[in-house]
Amino acid sequence: MVANSPIKLIVGLGNPGAKYTETRHNAGFWFLDRLAQYHGVSFREESKFKTEVAAVDLPSHRLWLLKPTTFMNLSGEALGPFAKYYQIEPENTLVVHDELDLPTGVSRLKRAGGHGGHNGLRDIFKHYSKDFWRLRIGIGHPGHKDQVLTFVMKSPSAKERQMVDDSIEQVLDTFNDVLAGDHEAAMRVLHVK
Repeated sequence: MVANSPIKLIVGLGNPGAKYTETRHNAGFWFLDRLAQYHGVSFREESKFKTEVAAVDLPSHRLWLLKPTTFMNLSGEALGPFAKYYQIEPENTLVVHDELDLPTGVSRLKRAGGHGGHNGLRDIFKHYSKDFWRLRIGIGHPGHKDQVLTFVMKSPSAKERQMVDDSIEQVLDTFNDVLAGDHEAAMRVLHVK
């Protein structure tokens, strides 16, 4: 994997529909909604790729924002064909997802690695690759594995949601480095928060 690869595609993971909008599992969608707002772009349905898509024209390249409409467990069915069609390599892809193994309000940038039981990542491995960048948005852990499904499918408290939103803003402060491919600079900032 190339260390200084600009990001051309950002995929937020979540579940479509109003029923799921505020659930912890939709942290990837929360991030993309904020990023789209920041750049003044809107999502539109792209049924051919089972996704909602927005495009940001940066000075150096076009940046695609994707919110799969397949439901979390089938995220790769949206990402794989889209990336293939637009010839976007894994090292130019950032997947944003909720992370149980990080405290609420903590975000970390990482490349490659395992899926850690995250079904959205598992499906992306199947349909795309394992070698992409990830932005892991901490949502905390309920304390026992038997409580995980209920936990991720519920809304956080107002305080927890504010902590996640603050974390997203911290990421946006470093995001020009991420988009340019200077992931190390972004990590130096995020990983000391």
